[in-house]
Amino acid sequence: MATTTKNIDGKKVQVTGRFFTWSNMMSFSRILVAFPIVYIHYHNDFEVNNAIYALILYGVLSDYLDGFIARQTNTISEVGKMIDPVADKLCALVLFIYTVWIGWIPLWFLLFAMARDISIMVGSYYIKKKYDKVAMAIMSGKISVNVLALYWIAVFFFPEAQNVHLFLMASSVTLMVISWVDYFNRYRLIMSGAEFN
Repeated sequence: MATTTKNIDGKKVQVTGRFFTWSNMMSFSRILVAFPIVYIHYHNDFEVNNAIYALILYGVLSDYLDGFIARQTNTISEVGKMIDPVADKLCALVLFIYTVWIGWIPLWFLLFAMARDISIMVGSYYIKKKYDKVAMAIMSGKISVNVLALYWIAVFFFPEAQNVHLFLMASSVTLMVISWVDYFNRYRLIMSGAEFN
């Protein structure tokens, strides 16, 4: 059964309890994309081929399309609000662990990103425990994820572009900090009784 709620930004959104929706299935499938990318890249002497291009393109497009489809078809769901960011994080985790393992990304960066994500997930857990629903991702978090993706893409496709890597890495760290502060403030508001989607 759908319920209409109002979030702390004042926007109304219809949230359903449905599980099997096109957008949810698209989010689930994104979790699996990272594994063939890693396998193909490693067994292709660290070279990028058309299969990797296609898989990454699907991952990027599905990240945008799942939310778009959910909004256009009024099928935003509690499951979708949870699985979309989880799919992003799991896919990114596999890809970043791989690029750290082959020495293209520093370990401290991965640990920093993981610490940030874990703290946000802990906050989400307490929100879910208190209100029995999942808080939606915020815009600064989405921007942070996109810049993080750009950093990985730059490292993966252009390993010699060191200046670009440093710029995107610094930008990513800055945005991760900013979005963490936004999530923390949102957490405080929600736990103090503010309505949310």
